Amino acid sequence: MTLTPFDRFLSTVDDALRTVFSSPPASQPCPTLPAEPTELSATEKKEAGALMRVNHVGEVCAQALYTAQAFTTDSETLRAHFLAARAEETDHLAWTAQRVKELGGHTSLLNPLWYAGAFGIGLVAGKMGDAVSLGFVVETENQVEAHLETHMNRLPVGDHASRAIVAQMMDDEARHAYNAMELGAMDLPASVKGVMKAVARVMTTVAHRV
Repeated sequence: MTLTPFDRFLSTVDDALRTVFSSPPASQPCPTLPAEPTELSATEKKEAGALMRVNHVGEVCAQALYTAQAFTTDSETLRAHFLAARAEETDHLAWTAQRVKELGGHTSLLNPLWYAGAFGIGLVAGKMGDAVSLGFVVETENQVEAHLETHMNRLPVGDHASRAIVAQMMDDEARHAYNAMELGAMDLPASVKGVMKAVARVMTTVAHRV
């Protein structure tokens, strides 16, 4: 079925509301290491919860970015690609939200703001053309993968549950970047990449606390 622009607009609004104000279910089981029980101290739980909250914010932003890019592209092929990637990111969103709750923490109180900002960035990238939009995906996913790697080093060694989630997320993000390159992504200027890193640094610092 072919959707009209207004249909896509309504779907975009619905996706935003579901991401920010509800808990979208995962389509795949949460990664676990059943043979490795997780036993954490109160301090370790607090830090792990903060790190997984940051990861959850990243997934909120991923939902916004892919939704905006799917909305702006005129290519049905790319739209399908963006929506498929977003569906996998929905699994990450659900897994991280579940893990934050298990650790006794809470998701970011600023999620509506994070979503709105990321959606705006996605709209701008999409309006600049598909090659730029895909290039933005590549750089975003590369930065997210590097960020997740630092979290693997910061998570408590005994937090096998969180580490299993982050490991799966790293694999998925690397694949999303590779797929975007295969579809014709352009390499973004170093200045743009620098700004993206600076914005991400602000987001992760704030989300770690709020």
